[in-house]
Amino acid sequence: MRVAVVGGSGYVGGELVRLLLGHPEVELAQVTSESMAGRPIARAHPNLRRATGLTFVPRNQLRPADATFLATPHGESMGWVPELLETGGTVVDLSADHRLRDPEGYRRYYRVDHPHPELLPEAVYGLPELHREALRSARLIAVPGCIATATILALRPLARRSSDGPLRAIVDAKSGSSASGHDAGPSGQHAERSGVMRVYAPAGHRHAAEIEQETGVPVALSCHSVEAVRGVLSTVHVLGASPPTDRELWKLFRDAYGSEPFVRIVHEADGIHREPEPKILSGTNYCDVGFAADPEHGRTVVLGALDNLGKGAAGAAVQCLNVRFGLPEGSGLGFQGLHPI
Repeated sequence: MRVAVVGGSGYVGGELVRLLLGHPEVELAQVTSESMAGRPIARAHPNLRRATGLTFVPRNQLRPADATFLATPHGESMGWVPELLETGGTVVDLSADHRLRDPEGYRRYYRVDHPHPELLPEAVYGLPELHREALRSARLIAVPGCIATATILALRPLARRSSDGPLRAIVDAKSGSSASGHDAGPSGQHAERSGVMRVYAPAGHRHAAEIEQETGVPVALSCHSVEAVRGVLSTVHVLGASPPTDRELWKLFRDAYGSEPFVRIVHEADGIHREPEPKILSGTNYCDVGFAADPEHGRTVVLGALDNLGKGAAGAAVQCLNVRFGLPEGSGLGFQGLHPI
């Protein structure tokens, strides 16, 4: 099938191009970039030297495709997605522009009025673990945020546990520098980023809206920058009426993810990788989830780790493409990661 990438010069766009070039059922037809139009793909992504002869084109030269991926900044695509949908191809939006079902969420978290709120109920939230059936016929797919994905997949087994009564969650999320994008500004400069453990959103981070929407659990989210290039680790403190035991947690997580191809349960008795670790997930489409019972303090700790450019963005988009077009879900996503790295 023919696919195109809009906004291919950034980190997410580069990871998406890498995965699509290796996909056995895909022809990558076009990659757009306004700032790099006419230049080879490898000028922005040196790891792709000799992998493709494509050059970047401006968006106004974009041609219809079976699927078009949008790796654009938040707020950029919401105005012109309707014209892409008119060409008949599936649109896979990796920005936040179609993730929230309630238009009021865009006013609250993004300070904009969504110009096409009629599309929001139609957009399918791109987590196959939650919405696989809806993805099979989707015209518009909204790929989740990286912190949202790690947190939702960690929290979901408890959110589904009816015996626990009302839950609330306190989330401590840490992310690497690539999550800020290619043009992160002064905060991304080496002198500012090196050695950092910085709280950049102690409250009110926009991914909280996605987490609450998909789990139904009220969430207090704090986000930190740490010295890593790739990776997200979400540590979720879940407070409820009757915290489950370790044995019950195993059953909850196995029931939720025992047959999922890209969610692995990591909760081991010994070793240095007893719980989820983002570093070993670099370049993969896995989300590793774990847990710890803490009955003494009336809480359960659940954890989600992933590569923010993989399962947190480009990998998830390709997984959604596979589901949408009836392909094997792991097509193009077979990389197992490296250790040590």
